Order: sequence, then C-alpha cells, then structure tokens
Amino acid sequence: MSSDAPAPAEAAPAPSNRKLGNLALVWDHVRRYPGQIAAALGALSVTSLATIAIPYSFKRVIDRGFGPGAHGDVASAFHYMLMIVAVLAIATAIRFYFVSWLGERVVADIRTRVQRHLLTLTPRFFEENRPSEIASRLTADTAQIESVVGSTVSVALRNLFTGIGGLIYLFAISPKLAGLLLLGIPVVILPIVLLGRRVRSYSRTSQDRIADVGAMATETLGAMKIVQAFGQEEREAHRFSDAVEATMAAARRRIMLRSVMTAIVIGLIFGSITLVLWEGAIDVAAGRISGGSIAAFVLTGGIVAGAFGALTEVYGELLRGAGAAGRLAELLAEKPEIAAPPAPLLLPLPPRGAVTFDHVEFRYPTRRETAALHDFSLSIAPGETVAVVGPSGAGKTTLFQLIQRFYDPDNGRVLIDGIDLRETDPAGIRSRIAMVPQETVIFAASARDNLRYGRWDASDSELWDAAEAANAADFLRGLPQGLDTYLGEGGARLSGGQRQRVAIARALLRDAPILLLDEATSALDAESELLVQQALERLMVDRTTLVIAHRLATVRAAGRIVVMDDGRIVEEGTHAALMKQGGLYARLASLQFSEAA
Repeated sequence: MSSDAPAPAEAAPAPSNRKLGNLALVWDHVRRYPGQIAAALGALSVTSLATIAIPYSFKRVIDRGFGPGAHGDVASAFHYMLMIVAVLAIATAIRFYFVSWLGERVVADIRTRVQRHLLTLTPRFFEENRPSEIASRLTADTAQIESVVGSTVSVALRNLFTGIGGLIYLFAISPKLAGLLLLGIPVVILPIVLLGRRVRSYSRTSQDRIADVGAMATETLGAMKIVQAFGQEEREAHRFSDAVEATMAAARRRIMLRSVMTAIVIGLIFGSITLVLWEGAIDVAAGRISGGSIAAFVLTGGIVAGAFGALTEVYGELLRGAGAAGRLAELLAEKPEIAAPPAPLLLPLPPRGAVTFDHVEFRYPTRRETAALHDFSLSIAPGETVAVVGPSGAGKTTLFQLIQRFYDPDNGRVLIDGIDLRETDPAGIRSRIAMVPQETVIFAASARDNLRYGRWDASDSELWDAAEAANAADFLRGLPQGLDTYLGEGGARLSGGQRQRVAIARALLRDAPILLLDEATSALDAESELLVQQALERLMVDRTTLVIAHRLATVRAAGRIVVMDDGRIVEEGTHAALMKQGGLYARLASLQFSEAA
C-alpha cells in the first residue's frame, strides 16, 4: 500500500474517571427485561427473608426445648426450620437462574450494540485506536459486565436485603443491643469511602494492563511467520512476559488495597459485635432476655456482619464493572465523522460513473502538517480508464480514500455523477464502487462467503462465472469442500496469488460502474497475470476505472496516465507521450524497466 496512507496514532488515553454511574449503560440494557428482573428480585427477597428466619427458628428450638419453662415440643420447631431450608434452596435456584440469564443476555446485547456502532465509524478512529485493544473491550470488559450483572449485583442486593432485614430483627430482639451495634456503622463506612477511591483507580489501571496483554498477543500471533522468520521468538516472549508482569503488578496493588480495606472493615464489624454480645451476656445473666433470644441475636448479628462485610468486596467488583462499562461507553460515545446529511441527495439513475476532483485540499487528521493532496483537480469521464502513478507518498491511495468517502476534503469537492459526496449517503456512494486492494483481505470464512462479499445475494452460478473470469475457478474447485471450504484466518489456506484472484472475483460480482484497482495483479505469476489482466480489461469496458500502478509495465496501454508527486499532478498523458517528455514518469519508467532487464 502506498505510504501516503495516514500513519497510526497512539491510542487516546482513557479517562481516569471510574464511577458507579458508568453502570448506567448496563442498567439501560438490563431494564429491557422487566419480567426477568421481577423474578430475580422476588426470589432474592425470599432468600433474604429465609436467611433471617433461620435465627428465629433456632430461638424457637432453644426456648421450647432448653429454656426456662420449656415443654420439650421441639419437633414443630425443627419442622419449621426444615421448611425454611427448603424454601431457601428453591428460591436460591430461581434467583441464580434469572440473574445468570440476565448477565448473559445483557452482555450479548452490549456486544452487538458496540459492534454495530463500530461498523459506522470512519477509518480515522481505527488508525488512532488499536483494533486489538477494541476487541479486548468486546471480550474482557464485557466478561466483567457479565460477572457484575450475573453475580455481583445479585450478591450485593442479597447482602443488602439480608443486612437490613437482619437489623430490623435485631431491634425486635433487643433495641438496646441493636442500637449499640449500629454505633459502629459509621466507623465501618469511613474506610470504604476513603479506600474505595484508591481501589477505583487501581482497578482501572489493572483493566488497561489486561487489554494491553490481549492486544500484544493478537499482534504477535497474527505475525507469527515474521516473528519466526526473523528469529524474534525469545524477544517476543520477553515482551509478552513484561506485559503480563505489568498486569500482575497492577493487580497486586489492587488486591493489596482491597485486602487491607476488607481486613479493616471485617475487624471493625466483628469487634463491634463482640462488644455488643458482651453486653448481651450480662443481660442474659440478669434474666432480661432469654437464652434463645441471645442465640438468635448472635446468629443474626453474624449474618448481618457477614452481609455488610461482603458488601466491601462487592463494592470493588462493582467498581471494576463500572470501569469496564465506562470503556465500552467510550466506544458508543464516538460519533462517526462521515455520515449522511439530514436530507441526502440521491445519486443519478442510471449511474454514469463520472468522477471529479475539484480543487481538492486534504490533510490526514493524524498528519495535519503535510498536505496529502494540494489544489488537486482531475476529471474522469464515464467509462474512461485512468492510471495514477508516482513515488510513495505522492497521494495516490488518498484518491481512493476520498472517492469512497472514508474522509472528506478540507477544501474543494469530490463528485460522482455531478453530486458532491458530502451531500449524499456514503452507503449509496460505496454501492457504486468495486475495489481490488493491493493487500487482499480474506475473511476467516468459506470461499463462498468471501466471494459473496461482493454481492451477498449472488447465486452459485454467478459465483462460478466470476471465479472463471478471475482465473480462480480451477483452484476453488480443487479445494476439499469446494466453495464451502473454510479458508482460514486471513486466507491462510490460499497462496498470495489465489487470494488476489478471489478479491478480483469479488469485484467482478460487485458489477459497479466505478472500479478502483490498487495494482490488482501484483501478487500473480506471469501466466495468471496475463489471464487476469484480460479479465480486467473485459471488466473495464463501459466502466470508469482508476488504477493505482506501482509497476509501470501494467499501465502502458492505459488511455491516460496521471503522474503525481507531493499531492499534485505533475504530468499527464499516454505512456508514449510521457516518455518523450523525459520527466518524472520517464525517470521512474527507466529505473523499473532497467531493473526488469
């Protein structure tokens, strides 16, 4: 690909702000399932009530069987306890099912929404943000959200309900002891507030390091042949190990802080309970409360302490989920820079294929200091074939980017059939264009689906016709399952020339009035190149064709050759005329033809 394509930029730093308010994105998807929410909350409430009822059943057992005036009828008390256990088990199973279902459903919805939104963003976004890091957000971050919805929130609500219900029951048993127990709550909450902020920051850092590991693994595995060919296995192993250790260091800081916070909170909670129970033991000795009541108080106090203690751990998980939701919300907040205007003009029918660059000035957003095109004007008539040549960085690839409206010019206009591309729908523009890139893209799918990318409703007979025209039919028939053969990641089961011919067949199926060829025969051997060139010549008939040529031998027969340098047209004419001029084209041609000789 020409070097005039924009250079990748560093990913924009993610905001450090990590608040529970970011979970609004999750709630926006959860609330779409009110029936499942109601079932989960109902089951959760029953489990909390059943948990609180267990201490009461112990009180009945002790007071009826062992306390003063006990009549020995403990059977009914145990029957009551067994009934509570059965209710608790059934309600817990129901709660688990519905909250787990909600977690999986919400994650599926968020992934689909984010992916659909990403498909609307312009190439600039993916040049400034690594696709592998974005993929990590769709996997690791959504997995964190699944944990929050399918487990953490349920645990938080269950402990909250249980804790509040337990406190109410404690006051029913002994208002004095319960009041003393409540005095410790502000002391417990204070470290949660103070340390929680640090946990939030460390959690975000840890999540970012995990994303770095995923991005690095994807990059290295995708370039395994290069890594091994240059003997860089050990270096890549060390680089990955360093990234993993950085992740571990970030996680260690987060875990240490959460451990300290948990220790402080649990110590304060159980210390408070111990002091309160000391006072309760004095009341039992004085006969102010029964032995069953103090037993129920102790058990309920333990349940309440455990519930509020668990909330400290849940809070950390909620913060991690909030960070993950925030990272996904950042993707959803991105606005596509290229979009249809409110009232888009329709391109003329039938399509003619005229292309015009009218005094275009363009600088890539990531390279504002250099003009990729400067006061560039070029008119291509319907059905005309124009070859564009020039040194790397001359602006050739930029023409393709602007014709497909991946970018808008800073000044001037790009028109198709007389319509300014900014005034029409980008989808309509691209539907009139077929492209064969120099670096072929083959999807990890079947040969049929790769061909059908040109026109998804194409029949098998049309697929084979296109394959024949692109000199691809023979090797496609030789695949183990024919068109149903899985081609592997990036078309790993095909040679470079075969991949290029699949791309040409895809463009043939597109059957568009405008054809963009970025040295479409560069990966073919001499015999295949001849056959494909003949097919392309047939395809170019009555179509507007713009050819980026890196090998000048392929454009000798072009009706018009445009020579570019530094974003401008410096020469224009036929091969013979340009050779006579002795300018840039002649110099490039002499270099290439002398090397070929």
